[in-house]
Amino acid sequence: MKIVIGGASGFLGQELTARLVARGDEVVRLVRRPATGDDEVQWDPAAGSVDSAALEGADAIVNLGGVGIGDRRWNQDYKEAILDSRVQATSTLAGAVGSLERPPGVFVSASAIGFYGDRGDETLTEESVAGPPSDYLVHVTKRWEQAAVPVAEAGVPLAFLRTGIVLGEGGVLGRLLLPFKLGVGGKMGSGKQWWSWVSLDDQVGATLHVIDGRLSGAFNITAPNPVRNSDFAQSLAAALHRPAILPTPAFALKALLGAERAEALIFTSARVLPAALEASGFEFTHATLDSAWPDVLGK
Repeated sequence: MKIVIGGASGFLGQELTARLVARGDEVVRLVRRPATGDDEVQWDPAAGSVDSAALEGADAIVNLGGVGIGDRRWNQDYKEAILDSRVQATSTLAGAVGSLERPPGVFVSASAIGFYGDRGDETLTEESVAGPPSDYLVHVTKRWEQAAVPVAEAGVPLAFLRTGIVLGEGGVLGRLLLPFKLGVGGKMGSGKQWWSWVSLDDQVGATLHVIDGRLSGAFNITAPNPVRNSDFAQSLAAALHRPAILPTPAFALKALLGAERAEALIFTSARVLPAALEASGFEFTHATLDSAWPDVLGK
């Protein structure tokens, strides 16, 4: 198949691209810098510019573009960059789809479980409503998803990947590994907050499942067994053969990361289940944390 990817150089995009190429698909990477190969096409999401010819006849367009949420402390400028980079990339591709003579078989757009906000112990599925608009990440994910609506209006299947904490080389796990390897990792704050996680292998596998099935709708890309942060810490420490007896106080993490970023990324509680994904027939390779660590840490 011909798959066009925006955000192919990112944490998720690199692994998805590698899996597609390995199985023999043609991948066209949209890049902001000048293109350097036949498999690259330059685009400018901020200007709303993309070469529509590169999108013609694609079996799927996958939109993963956006600056990293956890990469820097949040100030107003960076918060605007987080929102704008996602909305601009999505709007650019969604707008182009409507003008194509041969539209894609499916449009797959990244999103996040930040859509649901801080929900305590409530069990959340794709049928659950969004969190309050005053929550920054709720606001971002809603705007992000709304920017893709023209795709559905053009009659193209539209899928949203509401991804949780991805366990792979990079992302949240990349920041946690060192203290846990040194034996000074532990629960964060009270440790009662729910963490909805997914292995990188399953995140990419779920994306391929949506592409191949030309599925539409929202899909929670999370393993079927979310855990509390304290249990996550104990499981990771055990996999590394280290103790997990030193909790990190909430005030310390807020001082280190910034209060708003720490609250959003570490202390928000979202107990999210992949109801729609499992109903579509997807089977997880790593349904539990203990089963995930050998593959995740081995890589």
